Amino acid sequence: MTSPPPGTRRRAPAGAAVLREDVTDAIRAAVFEELATVGFARMSIEGIARRAGVGKTAVYRRWKSKLSLVLDLLTVFAAQGLPAPATGSLHGDVRALLEVAAHALRHPVASQVIPDLLVEAARQPEIADTIKATLLDSQQGVAALVVRDAVARGELPAATDPGRALDLIIGPLYWRLVVVRTPLPKGYLDDLATAAVAALKS
Repeated sequence: MTSPPPGTRRRAPAGAAVLREDVTDAIRAAVFEELATVGFARMSIEGIARRAGVGKTAVYRRWKSKLSLVLDLLTVFAAQGLPAPATGSLHGDVRALLEVAAHALRHPVASQVIPDLLVEAARQPEIADTIKATLLDSQQGVAALVVRDAVARGELPAATDPGRALDLIIGPLYWRLVVVRTPLPKGYLDDLATAAVAALKS
């Protein structure tokens, strides 16, 4: 088989579906809203399509099931990632990380979606594996950078465990905002950053 002449544009096969990016984005946004409104168990392709203003066929062209939809959503969300802080001090990095995490966890949609997906993760291994691979692993990567920089500055011992650091930094905040669901008092993030740094240095 001969290759096409240089400069010749390949044509899509006749009848091939062209997936519009704006439609894909609308469907992903609809999934987020459906998860927050009805939860994973009651979420349906019909409801997603109706909320996105598209037909069911548009959804099924992109994803074969609501599970694959949610897994894709998690992957896209995690790809945005948490920015690695670089303030020049351990306390500053921890405080900056807490600020970003608090903003994300206080988002009205995220505050509904995250707990529901964690419940579903206990029932569906695919969701549990994706949460670990996309959300947890990326957060641990950020914590590892914070620890690495603090070790280089002499603020933490070389044996500091990034996983433990992440638990100490984000764990109390997650408990307060997602589990207990109480507002953060003034100065809470500053106090939490100070406590986390003290615990990491002990």
